[in-house]
Amino acid sequence: MLDELAARSGQDPVTFRLRHTVDPRAREVIETAASRFGWAQRVKRSESAGFGFGFARYKNLEAWCAVAVEIDVARLSGVVRIRRVVAAVDTGQVVNPDGVRNQIEGGILQSLSWTLFERVTFDRTRVTSVDWSAYPIMRFDSVPESVEVHLIDRPGDGFYGVAEAAQGPTGAAIANVIRDATGVRMHELPFSPARIKKAIGA
Repeated sequence: MLDELAARSGQDPVTFRLRHTVDPRAREVIETAASRFGWAQRVKRSESAGFGFGFARYKNLEAWCAVAVEIDVARLSGVVRIRRVVAAVDTGQVVNPDGVRNQIEGGILQSLSWTLFERVTFDRTRVTSVDWSAYPIMRFDSVPESVEVHLIDRPGDGFYGVAEAAQGPTGAAIANVIRDATGVRMHELPFSPARIKKAIGA
């Protein structure tokens, strides 16, 4: 929704978020992700490329997380190729940096799988996606080419749960990046190749 408001008011999505964010920790997470991604210097490598951004505070109580994404969309097939993902997270005092990075990286991949691939299938009587051969998930060939996670450590602060902090911002960033790459705002998950093709009239 924020990206739609930014587009309608002719503003950059990150700049728009910062203009409407008073929480200093939220601002720092957004600024860190954007800076490490090179948001201000971004240049599309092709007409099918796109950039997207998402931010949320987990459950409004725990870790702050921002995610920036770059993709290419193959217009003839509708396939999304994820070039890179850059995330920043503030979870208070960091006890185990590798654990936090692993949690955020895993959350990013899980959310990408939810957003682009996963859905339960059924016929008129029952669920038909009853095993992993029938249930679509992200495969190795769809994993992003690059994933970076930047931690904002706050020694002496409390310990905020990192848990699923990356899932919401990642899903939002994917919705926004597909809009940027195709010019079409999609609302129904997953954003499968077939749905992308239909949405762009390919």
